[in-house]
Amino acid sequence: MNGTNATGHRQRLKERYLKGSIDGFHDYEILELLLTYAIPRRDVKPLAKTLIRHFKGLKGVFEADIEELSAIKGVGWNTAVFLKLLKEAAYAYPLEEREARGAIRSPGQAIGLLEASGALKAGEKLLALCLNSKNEVMEVETIHEGAIGMSSISARSVIEKAIRHNARSLIFVHAVSGGLAPSNTEKYLCRELSSAAAAVDIIVHDYLISAGRGFLSGREKGWLK
Repeated sequence: MNGTNATGHRQRLKERYLKGSIDGFHDYEILELLLTYAIPRRDVKPLAKTLIRHFKGLKGVFEADIEELSAIKGVGWNTAVFLKLLKEAAYAYPLEEREARGAIRSPGQAIGLLEASGALKAGEKLLALCLNSKNEVMEVETIHEGAIGMSSISARSVIEKAIRHNARSLIFVHAVSGGLAPSNTEKYLCRELSSAAAAVDIIVHDYLISAGRGFLSGREKGWLK
């Protein structure tokens, strides 16, 4: 690939990312896009494929040390440092975000956190706050978007997501556009989620319904034991 074609390919990769994030990208294409910022004016697609093959995937590339990366032909010291820096920065960001969120001590605090982040905007949805052993928010997971029906949510799949985040406890928040009057479906879902979580030793602190500036606590209503 000559210089002109390489430049055009880089631009197409960037435009593709801007249109749809990295969804649909192969591992080597993600790495290729990153390498364009470390290695200008060179076709980095072959190098990206070599790195993915040698280290057996993106995870292996980012977990390799600088000396291991530098030993690959075409990877200079600066490129190796760049790749290590990406990993450290990716780790530091969620860590800082979690620390900023702090521990959740009350239903109002959970609602306030979601309002501040904008997570309660844009229609009806069910969210799960995944907490660690100190009740600090590790992740906010969108469980479902749209109206909740009897078969629209699988309690098992929800708890599997919580397990992937290493959650010790959960707070569910159903953002609605109407009033706070809960349906029987809502109460049933709350109990189903709580039972599924209890089966794997995850605590459900509360199931909240949020509408405008008001909210309702399922625990205060006696839905949770």
